[in-house]
Amino acid sequence: MVLKGKSAIVTGSTSGIGLGIAQALARAGVNVVLNGFGNPAEIEKARADLASETGVQVQYSGADMTKPEQIGAMIRDTEARLGAVDILVNNAGIQHVAPVDEFPGEKWEQILAINLSSNFYAISAALPGMKRRNWGRIINIASAHGLVASPFKSAYVAAKHGVLGLTKTVALEVAETAITCNAVCPGYVKTPLVEGQIKDQAKVHNMSEEQVIREVILASQPNKRFVEVEELGELVCFLCSPAAASITGIALPIEGGWTAR
Repeated sequence: MVLKGKSAIVTGSTSGIGLGIAQALARAGVNVVLNGFGNPAEIEKARADLASETGVQVQYSGADMTKPEQIGAMIRDTEARLGAVDILVNNAGIQHVAPVDEFPGEKWEQILAINLSSNFYAISAALPGMKRRNWGRIINIASAHGLVASPFKSAYVAAKHGVLGLTKTVALEVAETAITCNAVCPGYVKTPLVEGQIKDQAKVHNMSEEQVIREVILASQPNKRFVEVEELGELVCFLCSPAAASITGIALPIEGGWTAR
C-alpha cells in the first residue's frame, strides 16, 4: 500500500461522500481524521468500526467549518497527534435552493463559508507542514455545479465555481514542490441524504421513486445512474498515489457525461 502511514483529514466525513472517501483512504493504509456533525454515538461507531476494520488510526474532530479558528486548531491538533497532515480532502458542504431574489442572505453567507471559505482556511493551515515535508495532496470535492449552473442554486454554484479557482491558484503556487491540488466534480451521488430527497419528491410529485430518479434527479446525467460513493473514494486514492504526481490544478468531472453536453 503506497499510502500506508500517511495521515489525512476529510472534512464533512461523518456520513455520505466524506465517509466513503475516509473509508477508502483508511483501507489504503492512511490514518484518518473524521470531521462533521451528527449523532455522537453514530459518529463514534463509524470511527471505531473503521479503525477495527483497517487497523489504522481513526480519530474525530468536531471542528465547525464556519469557524476559521476551529479549522486551524483541527490542523494543528492532527499534526500533533498523527505527526502530519499529508492529505487534505475538503468535502464539507451544504445546500439551499431558492430563486436569487428570494435567497436568504444568511443562507448565502453560510453556504459560502462552508463550501468555499473553509477550503481556504484548511489549505492555508495545512500547507506550511506540507511544504516542510515537500509532499502533500489537497483534494477539493467540488461538483458538476463548479463547471455548469442550475437554476435556484446561486450560492452553491458560486461557491463551487470559487473552489475551482482556488484549486488552480494553489496548484500553481506549489507547482515546483511534490504537493498537488486538484478538484473532483461529482454529479449526483446516492447518499442517505439523496435517498431521502427521492422519497420526498415522489410524494410531492405523485410519482414513483424510479420516475423521480430518472426524470428529476438524474435528468442532467446522460448515463442515468448515480455516481457511487466507492467510485469517489477510489478516485481520491488515485489522486493521492505516485501515479498522479503530475496531475495538479485540474477539475475532474465524475458525473456520467453531465458536462459533456
